[in-house]
Formats: sequence, structure tokens, C-alpha cells
Amino acid sequence: MELPWLGRHCSERACKQLDFLPLKCDACGEVFCKDHIRYDDHKCSSAYKKNVQVPVCPLCNAPIPVQKGEIPDVVVGAHMDKDCKYNPAQQKQRIFTNKCLKPGCKRKEMMKVVCEQCGGNFCIKHRHPLDHDCKRSSHPMSKA
Repeated sequence: MELPWLGRHCSERACKQLDFLPLKCDACGEVFCKDHIRYDDHKCSSAYKKNVQVPVCPLCNAPIPVQKGEIPDVVVGAHMDKDCKYNPAQQKQRIFTNKCLKPGCKRKEMMKVVCEQCGGNFCIKHRHPLDHDCKRSSHPMSKA
């Protein structure tokens, strides 16, 4: 070894590899090689301080704060019962809701296309009075 003072040995008992780019665990403060830096890899006893997961409401996707000692399932359940902003009508809101009244046509439009003659709602293809055989026409129309 030419430069024995350079680098640090991995703190994992089974490894003790000399690493020139050692990594320091942010939970326990010990130095590890790249193979043992994860909490699970070196069985970190302080991982509970850093490895915190915040439960998310399955309905509204909002993070739910859980105090120390509380059971996350109970807190999320209480949120769903009281504070949840989930609106099922908002999720299933459809854009194309204006159905064409022409018999046999199943098209739907985003906006209403109302016939000036009969007041019926039609698709773009049948919007003209001649295209939907308008019955309440006040003056005769020609197909010219």
C-alpha cells in the first residue's frame, strides 16, 4: 500500500474494505462502502429516525400526518370518515354529454349545438335543419 492514510475502512464487520470514496450513513453516522451504505445492508439501528413513510389517502391522494405512537391505518380511516375531500362525481365527470337527437345517430358533442328552428340538440353532422329533417320549421327550406 502506497497511501495507507487515504480512504477509510467500511464499518460493516464482515467487509472492512478500504474505500477511497467512503459514504457516511445519515442515520447512524458510521462510514460504509458502496455495497453497505443502505440501511438494510448494514442493519442500521438508527434507521427508524430517517426511514419515515407518510401514508397517503387512497381516495383523495392527500398525505396524512401521523403522530408518533399512532397506527397509520386508524389515522387514514379517520381522515376518510371526516376530512376527506374526495368527490366521486368529479372523477366521473364526462366531457361529451350532449347526445344528438337525430334517430339512429349515437354521436355526442362537447358543446350543445341547438337548432334555431326546433330547439333540438344535434351533432355537428346533423346541425342543419335539412340534415335532421326539422319538423317545426317556420319557413320552408330548400336543399339547394
